[in-house]
Amino acid sequence: MNARPLRILLVSHYYPPHVGGIENVVHQEARGLAAQGVQVTVLTSADRSSVTVEEGVRVVRVAAWNGTERRAGVPFPLFSPALLTAALRLTRSADAVHIHDCLYLSSWTAGLAAWLTRTPYVLTQHVAVVAHPSGLVRAVQHAVYGIAGRALLRSARAVFTLNASVARFVRTHGAPEHRAHHLANGVDTERFRPAASAAERALARERFGLPSDRILVLFAGRLVPKKGYDLLLAAHTPDAGYDLVLTGGGDASALAGRRGVHYLGALSQEAVADAYRACDVFALPSTAEGFPLTVQEAMASGLPVVTTDDPGYAPYDLDRDRVSLLPREVPALAAELRALAADPERRTRMSEYSRTYAEKSFAWGDHVQTLLAHYRGRGERR
Repeated sequence: MNARPLRILLVSHYYPPHVGGIENVVHQEARGLAAQGVQVTVLTSADRSSVTVEEGVRVVRVAAWNGTERRAGVPFPLFSPALLTAALRLTRSADAVHIHDCLYLSSWTAGLAAWLTRTPYVLTQHVAVVAHPSGLVRAVQHAVYGIAGRALLRSARAVFTLNASVARFVRTHGAPEHRAHHLANGVDTERFRPAASAAERALARERFGLPSDRILVLFAGRLVPKKGYDLLLAAHTPDAGYDLVLTGGGDASALAGRRGVHYLGALSQEAVADAYRACDVFALPSTAEGFPLTVQEAMASGLPVVTTDDPGYAPYDLDRDRVSLLPREVPALAAELRALAADPERRTRMSEYSRTYAEKSFAWGDHVQTLLAHYRGRGERR
């Protein structure tokens, strides 16, 4: 007699086709778990409620208002009351629940449903408090993490973090030391790969209408201050020796009319992979992110990486001669990007290191196996 498949509920405020880092991670986890024979359901938001099956994964979307993201760049969907009913129903039939980040309504509701149905849950905390320019947004973050976030972190059977900064954050907000675990995100190294030839790179540039004769520095992320796109704009001048390419959702009005600046808009994962292959350098001067997924994707794509010298990188033991970790300051960015644009040999060394590191360190298969071990080891009803 065959054993019943493991049933896992993944909870995320967003899921593809919405574009962003957390939803990409959840998507890859869902696909990887389904490939291992797990019955996977994703609970997430959308403009309208729906239930679909996508790549062997059941996706339950609950209607939500997303005006805070569209109007202010704050990704915080406001769900309809149907969220609690859906969370209770789905949690009751799951062996374990996996909540992504404790900042969102979907997370609090799933945590409450898990408590009411006595279903164990694990939690991945992706970021700490974001240094948002709005004092109100900062205050709300502190309030949420201090109340709902603390309760979720304290009661989770396991808390996963991907960098040292967030690991400290979860411990100070109630996660017991013995339940906190480092778990790097994975990367699809077949999708995110270097261009196989100069011809393939040229075709990618042609697809996006990018110049064929310029060094291209890529930024991938939402156009919000914490990602640092404004710093890249300030660091770039028409005589810098490179053009700046940006992709991601948000208010792009600051990019209009700038010479040597190209905006591709929000792209699908397949198109983003092509954008990496079209470019020569990746730059992300973000704050409070540690090791974001876009940096991993850029490394898998064989791009030299210029990013913020965040303490969250400490567990990864990166070679600082091959990955450029800088102060989050315009002069440092400007000097480094100019230097890289003028030094093809250094770009080649950094490119080779990026790809090799990604292949060794960011396998999704290992990530999924770690999750399965925690689900199975802590999956019994209390």
